[in-house]
Amino acid sequence: MEYVYAALILNESGAEINEDNLTDVLDAAGVDVEESRVKALVAALEDVDIDEAVDEAAAAPVAAGGAAAPAAEGGAEEDAGADEEAAEEEAAEEEEAGDDDEDEGDGGEGLGELFG
Repeated sequence: MEYVYAALILNESGAEINEDNLTDVLDAAGVDVEESRVKALVAALEDVDIDEAVDEAAAAPVAAGGAAAPAAEGGAEEDAGADEEAAEEEAAEEEEAGDDDEDEGDGGEGLGELFG
């Protein structure tokens, strides 16, 4: 996680996320730096818009929590149908996405494999 946090610090400060800058931040934090992890993270983040990813991650809990509020106010019957439709659509999307994941196999790609 330290590596990802270092990348977030660099992004927030407007500095380029490259191997030297990432290593400097990790060194300053007292982390025993593994160059292979630094290289892998820099490569993984090459085409990622970090600000957009953070905004999406921050919005996800709000969206889930916001669905419960109308039910508490008495609109439960109306919202139940909408929630059910949304759940069905989400399940269908996950099924389609699951098919894509199966095709990729266990290539060890992704941040989860790198730092998990």
